[in-house]
Amino acid sequence: MSDTPLLDATGVAKSFGAVKALTDAKLSLSEGQVVALMGANGAGKSTFVKILTGALKPTAGRVLIRGQEARVGSPAEARRSGLVPVYQEPSLIPDLSVADNLKLGDTPVAPFRAWLDELGIENLRLTDMIADLPLATLRILDLARALAAEPDVLLLDEMTAALPTNLVENVLKTVRARADAGMGVIYVSHRFTEISTLCDSATILRDGRTVGELPIEPGVEDRAVELMLGAKIDLGKRKAGAARLNTGTPRLSVQSVAAAPKLTDVSFDLYPGEVLGVVALEGQGQDELFDVLAGFAAPTAGTLAVDDRPVGFNHPADAIAEGITYVPGNRADALLSQRSVRENIALPFAARIANWGPLKRRYEKERVDYAIEKLQIDTRAQGEVQRLSGGNQQKVTIGRWIAKGVETLLLFDPTRGIDVRTKRQIYPLVRELAGQGAAILMYTSELEEIPLACDRCIVIFNGRVVDMIDAADADEQTLMRAAYGLTEAA
Repeated sequence: MSDTPLLDATGVAKSFGAVKALTDAKLSLSEGQVVALMGANGAGKSTFVKILTGALKPTAGRVLIRGQEARVGSPAEARRSGLVPVYQEPSLIPDLSVADNLKLGDTPVAPFRAWLDELGIENLRLTDMIADLPLATLRILDLARALAAEPDVLLLDEMTAALPTNLVENVLKTVRARADAGMGVIYVSHRFTEISTLCDSATILRDGRTVGELPIEPGVEDRAVELMLGAKIDLGKRKAGAARLNTGTPRLSVQSVAAAPKLTDVSFDLYPGEVLGVVALEGQGQDELFDVLAGFAAPTAGTLAVDDRPVGFNHPADAIAEGITYVPGNRADALLSQRSVRENIALPFAARIANWGPLKRRYEKERVDYAIEKLQIDTRAQGEVQRLSGGNQQKVTIGRWIAKGVETLLLFDPTRGIDVRTKRQIYPLVRELAGQGAAILMYTSELEEIPLACDRCIVIFNGRVVDMIDAADADEQTLMRAAYGLTEAA
């Protein structure tokens, strides 16, 4: 085997305007080697993967393939250079047949079918429509296509997330065999058990930088977690108080809920006056959970109850009618971008048909003024909310429920992408809403927020709850280990 790395990326940086997604990422991969790419949420893994595979161009840095600088401007060019990815989501056109998708990718049929057989997919017809096939089959189709291209470097991004155990075993066995034959593999996964089985080393990203390269050996999990966490910004402290005793009727009861494609079994009770945190790495089912609770998707199994009454939601309006309100992670989904701050905050007052026509202007104005003052929202750009900073936009999405009042509030990563000062304002407000009797479910990608804002938290891994932890015991090390599936509930 050659001493020249198959792939050598150094100093890779990527900025989106003022946002620096990557500042100094590096990764080296040799023939026959499987390298795990690891990092907490927001570490820069997705951006790094997109640069390596040609979906994004770096702002700085260089990528060498077999010692030659790669000028990868598109995924097609990356494939021609010998680097073939299998992304988290299937890259197949659903309205076409398997055969048509193979033609589009110029994939030879004979090796494709041979890899399908080795990976455990039998009796697949090339005339089958992609839209009719289950997600697990689609993931294997993507991998078989990639292997049929005979790549020098194979990049697998959460390849096994939607696969049953038998197919996971087939994938790991096949990939390890191809690596032993000289292929290089970059393996992105949140599953330490797979990483320890398959990989030779791990490259750790944190805050857009490569902070460590570790050999896979006993005890590597703890060191990897330490590197992923690093030193954190002081976000303040929450005053210690007596632990909550959850008694009486839950405001929201979730029992054995599943939802396609990633949520498999989640149960919890959420009580009035409680902030229940949700901890999960990317793609573990938290998106599906919040979609079900907010009425955007129907569960495939399980039951929901509000105040001990069974409920079912066919539309977000059904959830709102039950007192469940939602602040999504993408602020753009919650705001009328070309309307004013006041109009956005006042939106819930006009939501019911009974309130159409002249509004109760005085009451509305008082409540909107209260929310603006309480959150210290910058109103200098009164004309259009889209002119506000990201932090002030997020304050508007939360402010409308402070103005209107809330029974059950779903917060999906409410402090993502905002400054520390704004975060310090939001935590006490979340606690204040709970103190007024609201039941709050809050997913956060920032582990240090759990003890600051929550009473307890659930950890979701592989679509199910693997741990429930009191906030007082929820240090980042404990949460990160549980989020990577290293600690499971008894």
